[in-house]
Amino acid sequence: MLAAMWCNGSVFGIQNSCGVLFVSMLDSFGDRDDPNLIFKTAWVSSLSMGMIFFCSPIVSVFTDIFGCRKVAVTGAAVGLLGLLASSFVSTIELLYFTYGILFACGCSFAYQPSLVILGHYFKKRLGLVNGIVTAGSSLFTVSLPFLLRVLIDSVGLFNTLRVLCILMFILFLAGFTYKPLIPHAKDTEGGKKGKFKFPPAKKIFNFSIFKVAGYRIWAFGIPAALFGYFVPYVHLMKHVKERLGENVQEEVLLLCLGVTSGIGRLIFGRVADYIPGAKKVYLQVISFFFIGLMSMMIPLCHVFGGLIAVCLFMGLFDGCFICIMAPIAFELVGAQDVSQAIGFLLGLMSIPMIVGPPIAGLLRDYLGTYDVAFYLAGVPPIIGGAILCFIPWVHEKKKLKEKAKTVDGATTEKMLENDSTLVSGTTEKPNKEIDSVI
Repeated sequence: MLAAMWCNGSVFGIQNSCGVLFVSMLDSFGDRDDPNLIFKTAWVSSLSMGMIFFCSPIVSVFTDIFGCRKVAVTGAAVGLLGLLASSFVSTIELLYFTYGILFACGCSFAYQPSLVILGHYFKKRLGLVNGIVTAGSSLFTVSLPFLLRVLIDSVGLFNTLRVLCILMFILFLAGFTYKPLIPHAKDTEGGKKGKFKFPPAKKIFNFSIFKVAGYRIWAFGIPAALFGYFVPYVHLMKHVKERLGENVQEEVLLLCLGVTSGIGRLIFGRVADYIPGAKKVYLQVISFFFIGLMSMMIPLCHVFGGLIAVCLFMGLFDGCFICIMAPIAFELVGAQDVSQAIGFLLGLMSIPMIVGPPIAGLLRDYLGTYDVAFYLAGVPPIIGGAILCFIPWVHEKKKLKEKAKTVDGATTEKMLENDSTLVSGTTEKPNKEIDSVI
């Protein structure tokens, strides 16, 4: 659990602190005369966060085949290599590959096994354990921005990236603690020990989950809501500098996001245990509504205290959205298919998370202000939340149909039993009459 918590903290702590790194990248790589400077630089953080989710379906396949330990250790090693290489690049285009792709892919391969391995050890309190583990990212999000600011001011961006390599090296060591208790596909399909046999394609890619109507709506609604989700994490620091000046401690805003996100994961994770079935989706609907509303309110805040209040609420409902992903997937597709369901969903989430921040940066470059970008970033979460409202109704309708089929099957079986009893009774009666006549 502690190893998985470190993984969540180091991976998403660095990603959520991208606003601090973003400002430093503008100074280190940017050409002030370039009209598309913010748009180009935003692609680094956007690619990095998006690739973590984009690789998730592939990671789930590798985890099923090779097991949690090998995938996690290899992913941490690749992430370490990518982060170290990022500290030696000289152009922003090279950073797209080293930080945006190589580092992010390594993080993805290290992250997903940290969630899968928990199911090997915890059953009864799995929800609570998931809440504690995912709260690790909040702890790092709270502390890393201040550490990064001190490091960047004292040793510069490149040496700061080298210091962050320490987190990835510890993550590399933590992966060795993932000792699976449940056999994976290699063990079940390989036959003799030590002989590898690749599992059938049907067992690797489980597309049957898309036959579930509730899951289809969920897999469409969540990505639709996330086009503006990552925009504040990337551009809020730069917006605060432009709106309130250079002397404002904008890292406090990331502190507020991290603290209330951790609180939200613990509170709403526990609340979700008391909400039956697919009605848990309504928590995500409420979360997206408030996230969208808070994003729209960022341009309206002309004092630092107002931005703090916005970030406190945004972090709280961000934690709510994240912590109930697994419980909802379990309700929609069942325990057997939940891993693939989450993997496919995270893969679909990557597209809007990659596209959103660069579009916001492009709007800033052409309009000279972030106001329109933040207003537009608040629209998709509200639309996505409205789409999710249909899931409980569709899921309940499906359950009623299944129940009706079960009842009809039981009734038919009972009727057949009664018919067989009547037939046997009528055949016995003439025999008795014949016996009496004789």
